[in-house]
Amino acid sequence: MSKLVVALPLLQSLVSITIPIAGVAADVSMLPGEDELRDTDTAVVETASMAGIDGLLARLADTRVVFVGESHDRYEDHLNQLRIIRGLHQQGRSLAIGMEFFQQPFQPVLDAFVAGEIGEAELLRQTEYFERWRYDYRLYRPILRYAREHGIPLIALNVPKEITDKVGDAGIDSLTAAEAEQIPADIDRDHQAYRDRVKAVFDMHPKDEDADFEHFLDVQLLWDEGMAERAARFVEASPEHTLVVLAGAGHVEYGHGIPQRLTRRVEVPAATVISGAMRPFDPAMADFLLYPKRIELPASGLLGVMLDTQSDGEGIGVQGFSEDSGAKAAGVEEGDRIVGVGGASIDDYADIRIALMDRRPGETLSVEVLREKLIGQPQRLSFDVQLH
Repeated sequence: MSKLVVALPLLQSLVSITIPIAGVAADVSMLPGEDELRDTDTAVVETASMAGIDGLLARLADTRVVFVGESHDRYEDHLNQLRIIRGLHQQGRSLAIGMEFFQQPFQPVLDAFVAGEIGEAELLRQTEYFERWRYDYRLYRPILRYAREHGIPLIALNVPKEITDKVGDAGIDSLTAAEAEQIPADIDRDHQAYRDRVKAVFDMHPKDEDADFEHFLDVQLLWDEGMAERAARFVEASPEHTLVVLAGAGHVEYGHGIPQRLTRRVEVPAATVISGAMRPFDPAMADFLLYPKRIELPASGLLGVMLDTQSDGEGIGVQGFSEDSGAKAAGVEEGDRIVGVGGASIDDYADIRIALMDRRPGETLSVEVLREKLIGQPQRLSFDVQLH
């Protein structure tokens, strides 16, 4: 039996498929007739014209706003954000960095951090980073350190979580007059493609039976309109600055989220950049698509405890353990209250995250706890815990 080898070009690689056939006649019979041909809506990428980040930076020379979308937990996305920020800064541009993951009421804290008045630990505590965002701070740390080192303003873009939580439960109409003053007065609800995309996300995720799509849509609109309005105010007030906006790819792709809502408020040259990794290729998704290699952060060491962040008292309570808990193996018990880790005092959840941030699995740390006694004052105990 003869064989036909068909080479299929896939961007930068060739895939060969071997198809057994009975002879030359079979070769012809396998081809579709003219009436069977269909438009495959195929996009063609000329690989010879692909550029690196330096080429991208040259193309961004005339922009006032650069939106760089991210997958929040992908370190390579944040490294590329830093490369773009550093490259634009080295071009001599006056930059500012707008950040989704800080909320607008905490702008004075960002100003104090850039000015060198507070350090990273206080930045994280005072912005309530771990309660309001929770993603590993080490993903963003190189960007924040670069901004501080070079005096680049950081702009808190997002609306307060208290507002979006309330709207998610009961809609925009549930806001008080004082709360309504904290959201944009101009909210565009008429963009059908945006609504369709949000509906697809709503349908895809698990939800309670009483989940309301209109409330879900309201939250998305508050995020996008709120960030766009804050960014637009900065752009108008600081015409000498180029603003680099860092936000989730869903707020940037197709321009439907923050970009079009910003340019509706202020007409400026803008560009969108997102990672094409893990997404179907679509040239309409952004002005520039990046295809980085995967880069992982080193694992942080864990105590293996479930924390009780609601109860009152000194330190923070232990309400359970993971299956492979170093803390439990060392002698920590449910009901204990952790008051120290590795020599650092623990008052709340942020303190634990900060104390463990740069620790590695296998390290041994002293953990101090308070343990209630039937009679008398709580007992202060110390354990040597191997991090897992």
